[in-house]
Amino acid sequence: MSKIVYADNNATTQTDPEVLEAMEPFFCELYGNPSSIHTFGGQVAGHIRKARESLASLLGCEPTEIIFTSCGTESDNSGIMSALYLNPERRKIVISKVEHPAVKNLGSELVRRGYKVEEIPVDGKGRLDMDKLKQEVNAETAVVSVMWANNETGNIYPVREVAQIAHQHGALFHTDAVQAVGKIPMNLAKESIDMLSLSGHKLHAPKGIGALYVKRGVRFRPYIIGGHQERSRRGGTENVTGIVALGKAAELAEKNMKLENTKVKALRDRLEKELVSAVPKTRVNGDTESRLPNTSNISFEFIEGEAILLLMNQLGICASSGSACTTGSLEPSHVLRAMGVPYTAAHGSIRFSLSRFNTEDEIDYIIKSLPPIIERLRQISPYWK
Repeated sequence: MSKIVYADNNATTQTDPEVLEAMEPFFCELYGNPSSIHTFGGQVAGHIRKARESLASLLGCEPTEIIFTSCGTESDNSGIMSALYLNPERRKIVISKVEHPAVKNLGSELVRRGYKVEEIPVDGKGRLDMDKLKQEVNAETAVVSVMWANNETGNIYPVREVAQIAHQHGALFHTDAVQAVGKIPMNLAKESIDMLSLSGHKLHAPKGIGALYVKRGVRFRPYIIGGHQERSRRGGTENVTGIVALGKAAELAEKNMKLENTKVKALRDRLEKELVSAVPKTRVNGDTESRLPNTSNISFEFIEGEAILLLMNQLGICASSGSACTTGSLEPSHVLRAMGVPYTAAHGSIRFSLSRFNTEDEIDYIIKSLPPIIERLRQISPYWK
């Protein structure tokens, strides 16, 4: 396979060469433990501080409000479990039906532990039922967790309004912003968000590094108990190379934010327009008026998404049928099921997610390659007439 066209950036992104360059000295040159008393180790702490400042600048918050973690999943679990630990009399959690498995499956586990978890439905475009949310958040609720942007459709959710509803009842608000950070502007100093999760490998840092934002004044109980690292909020020797990488990636994301919302968005829109025009019985899933600039979820009716992916893979085109965390499941996406997408369309859903590294030529290649694949599969489909 000589040609690779990568359109699966919501699953993971390539590490930016500038990020890799920033990491390199911390493997064999500046490898000291930042907690050490000697200068060789202690100097590394300054680089961690700089990375924290860069990430804070991207988020629009204070550096002291950031806790470095291993990934978005750890951040999600840490934030939600902290809210429960600190409010033991409150036994209810409110989430949406379209949350990432890092939140949705945690909710299932909490049900087994005796908590009540209410999942708020969405409409046919994936928009949150705000009336139902208002009904369900009450004095029993410890935390409300609603993602900032959906990983499958790109839908952007009204996190400011959701946070206000949570606070009206004394509950905390957490948002999984793994897909949103670096793609849309944020200024957390002006938001009422209590906790926010992010992951480095979604914004061109390597895998294995994430962060949890905890607003100043919000009580927090550590999820990982150990040493005094992260101001005693997350034990364990710091992943210095990962932290430096995330800091550099945040710096580059802030610099390239306009590019995400112009070039990347234009590539996404052209890909979507051409495919919908060229292929009959095709639908775009999600809220096309309020979504991330890089994400398009398209259903090709009456065929299997897995078959589409396999044939695209033979041509070097990388995409997804949904969340990378649910790959291997034969069931349609829980996000599309929650939206009421017909079974014949949900099974043939493909997610294209682009980045600033994608090119016009790559989009042309997908536009040229995909319609014949769909035609071939429909010819052998028992459901196509």
